[in-house]
Amino acid sequence: MATDPDATTSDDRFVRVADRETLEADGQAVVSEDGQAIALFHHEGEVFAVDNRCPHMGFPLSRGSIEDGILTCHWHHARFELEQGDTFDIWADDVQTFPVELREDGVYLDPDPSSDVDPATHWRNRLADGLHENLSLVMAKAIIGLDSEGGGFDTPVETAVNFGTRYREMGWGRGLTTLGCMANLYDEVGDRDKRRAMFMGVREVADETAGEPPRFQQYAFDNRDLSKSRLKAWFRNCVEVRDRDGAERVLLTAIGTLPREDVADLLFTAATDSLYLNNGHTLDFLNKAFETLEHVGWEDHADAALASTLEQLTGATRSEERSSWRQPVDIADLVFDAHDLLPDLVAAGAGKEWTHPEGFVETLLEDDPELIVDTLTDAIRAGATTEQLSDAVARAASRRVAYFATNNEFSDWNTVHHTLTYANAVHRATAKTDATELYRGCLDAAMSVYLDRFLNQPRAPVPSPGESERDPVDVREDVLTCFDEQGQVNRAANLVSEHFDAGGDPADLKRTLGRGLLREDAGFHTLQNVEAGFQRFDALVADPTTDEMEKRLALIAPARYMAAHFPTRRSAEQTFSIATRLHRGERLHEVE
Repeated sequence: MATDPDATTSDDRFVRVADRETLEADGQAVVSEDGQAIALFHHEGEVFAVDNRCPHMGFPLSRGSIEDGILTCHWHHARFELEQGDTFDIWADDVQTFPVELREDGVYLDPDPSSDVDPATHWRNRLADGLHENLSLVMAKAIIGLDSEGGGFDTPVETAVNFGTRYREMGWGRGLTTLGCMANLYDEVGDRDKRRAMFMGVREVADETAGEPPRFQQYAFDNRDLSKSRLKAWFRNCVEVRDRDGAERVLLTAIGTLPREDVADLLFTAATDSLYLNNGHTLDFLNKAFETLEHVGWEDHADAALASTLEQLTGATRSEERSSWRQPVDIADLVFDAHDLLPDLVAAGAGKEWTHPEGFVETLLEDDPELIVDTLTDAIRAGATTEQLSDAVARAASRRVAYFATNNEFSDWNTVHHTLTYANAVHRATAKTDATELYRGCLDAAMSVYLDRFLNQPRAPVPSPGESERDPVDVREDVLTCFDEQGQVNRAANLVSEHFDAGGDPADLKRTLGRGLLREDAGFHTLQNVEAGFQRFDALVADPTTDEMEKRLALIAPARYMAAHFPTRRSAEQTFSIATRLHRGERLHEVE
């Protein structure tokens, strides 16, 4: 707003931008200072200056209208309080205003006004607005703005974790799990896709919490002298009887008194007391909560993050209650019998060194559950660690996806997917605790691999290693093109294999797969599948005994899964593209 019409100043920040009488006669004008278009308005005897670009989608505000001190944009009808630029519509953001002085020789303004809020804080606040109101464009613009200010990873992850653990009564679900997946993929994808990964994560958190009641956290016991064994017993009992409040108080006490590896022991033990909880999601979500804490910090976030996972334990479906685990073969009893043997098996294997016998993983794909259980228990007796055994089972689970026969129902992709993400989560959990109860997770995963056996009949063709004279760049371009057409499942597998044959860098291939993933409206399972595939590949590369074909299968599996589910409408990519163009200052309202 303009100062007193008769005021003068020697402040050299102000520059002359318009003739006073002409502006009063015309009512408005658009001026340019330092390449920025500024709209001037004469309204109710005063002069106001605002950024001419509507903060929503860049439409010229000079083509809007003013009434009763309210400036309305005529594209999406965003409204702004004219003097300070505050918006009435949270989806639009506030518009930048400029101090104005009226002098005898014209209209002056400060083209670079100071702000009480630094840009990083502004974008963090806007991200919070987007999460609260589930506004995709606001979140996309905030992610891009934060990245331009150097806070493109830590701030979105922490803000979304705080929001997601507070505003969903049911607690940790697909939204926060997606956020954790995207945080894990952040360093794997190309630079231009890092922003997309963060947008994907926060958008899924906002979507899952929309319309949900908030979660009210319990509090720890006052007694800080409770032993690990006592807390563990109490926690398992609370989970067994589905007492979420009691389990939460015990867990919060454990977090406040025990090392994090003991807290992990507590949770993963309870998650394997019953079989394959929630079709594998429970243990996977628990693992993702721990991995997300590695990004945001244990001290400040463990209470809220881990307490929010408890509905996944106390409200879970238990597979021993499902007919598929009871008939025609009672594999639930087979597994529970193996549970009873674990103390003796672990004692027998103490001090021994175990290596994968030839054909071990193929045995886990057999049509004989008793043979599979015996193979696993023999391995424990021979000294196999939880890390080694879970890795072997995860290799078998990867093969189920890589070998998935497309003559099955489309929904059965999810069946083999759940087995893979569960097996991978068990393997990842072994890095968080040395609890022997994780052997039970290996048995659960192996039985799920067994139950999926018919989905590999016949096995889908997987190319063997060979040679290719093609440029790996061309192969990667073909991978993306492959995802543009439905049903290119086997072609995707062939191209991944050819990239290895051509000597391509697997890191480049992963970036290409990440590009293909993040441009799509990928479903929750697809996002999980790609992250699990990348983690499996990294684990296999770290093992010098892994053969070349095993590494290929780890990336062939997610490529086939992606090809089965792509292309999509790519509506999120359109939103992200709009936000990117706005950040660059492009004019969306003009003819393309």
